Amino acid sequence: MTSGNKVSKREFLNGDEAVAYGVRLCRPNVVSVYPITPQTIVVEKISEFVANKLMDCEYIHVESEHSAMAAAMGASMVGARAFTATSSQGLAYMHEMLHYVSGSRFPIVMMNANRTLAAPWNIFGDQRDSMAQRDTGWIQVYVENGQEALDMIIQAYRLAEHEGIYLPVMVNLDGFVNTHTYELVSVPSQKEVDEFLPAFVSKNAVDFNNPRSYCMSASTEWNMEFRQQQHEAMMKSKKVIESIDREFGDKFGRYHGGMVKEYKCDDAEVVMVTTGSVSGTSRLVVDSMREKGLKVGLVKLRFFRPFPAEYFRELKSRVKAVGVIDRNLSFGYEGAVGSEVKSAMYDSCGSPKFIDFIAGIAGRDIKKDDIELMYNKLLNLSMGQEEAELQFIGMRWQE
Repeated sequence: MTSGNKVSKREFLNGDEAVAYGVRLCRPNVVSVYPITPQTIVVEKISEFVANKLMDCEYIHVESEHSAMAAAMGASMVGARAFTATSSQGLAYMHEMLHYVSGSRFPIVMMNANRTLAAPWNIFGDQRDSMAQRDTGWIQVYVENGQEALDMIIQAYRLAEHEGIYLPVMVNLDGFVNTHTYELVSVPSQKEVDEFLPAFVSKNAVDFNNPRSYCMSASTEWNMEFRQQQHEAMMKSKKVIESIDREFGDKFGRYHGGMVKEYKCDDAEVVMVTTGSVSGTSRLVVDSMREKGLKVGLVKLRFFRPFPAEYFRELKSRVKAVGVIDRNLSFGYEGAVGSEVKSAMYDSCGSPKFIDFIAGIAGRDIKKDDIELMYNKLLNLSMGQEEAELQFIGMRWQE
């Protein structure tokens, strides 16, 4: 396939395989693995690459997800480019190590297959697993399809290893909807990726000529200063995310939008905020409703951390009502994305009217009719009708 003067090969891949192809192109030195549905295909495919001499790396099959992250951290500590992958209960089991990695500033990239958390036990997708890791200091990006998944693995390493960032990155794919759906994916050449992503030379590796402490204790007098440095790096990453995406688009012909990507928002009166795979379905609903003369738009939120608060502060002046499709729920309050969007838009001058829609938990389908219903509720709200601020969509007793 040729895009301008950009040459790539098209493969029929599911989302997990697309991640594995992206990892192969990034030439990690160490891949630490522990399989868990629906992530398993990623590490199986990488094992095939290694067995067939298509990847040159240390492939370590560990005894748990906690160990997978510990092994990745150890690899990064000695200057290796490291990758791992997990899902759901596995991500929860890693929780302690996520703090160690980010606090120690190791630029590890991890794929997470979003899957609901037990109990009740379920293998299908929602985003509670990764949203629950919001405060671990990991950059979080949510992708819509296999192509974006492959591209974001490559961009994630550029971002994590950026000299001014040095933070780990979590690339999130909706379980089964993204991980197991097949599509044609453009796979860049190794030469192109090598030009975009140089070999990793760590500035945070063990150096016997320049000894330093790792994973040390910091007293009360200094601990907050470390946290401030983490926060400043996270905030700095916003501009780096945008610049990397532009550079990637210039080279490979695909621009993903940086922190957020708007769709038909220029004259929209109401907009829906989405994350992950539901963005594609929502785009179809926007097209359908636009044909009926309704001024609706879509905001695809790509990065949950860092959060693009500046964007939402600007958005509120353009629209009458904002909805969020939250594929997660913070029990006793509302969805995590809804809370963040509302917080960003709030000021003493007032904010747009708002509804947080809870949908798609544990892999339940979010249908086009459901999304159109949500848009109609926003339109009603924008015209003065009363609507509850938190609404569950697609419940069995609503049928």
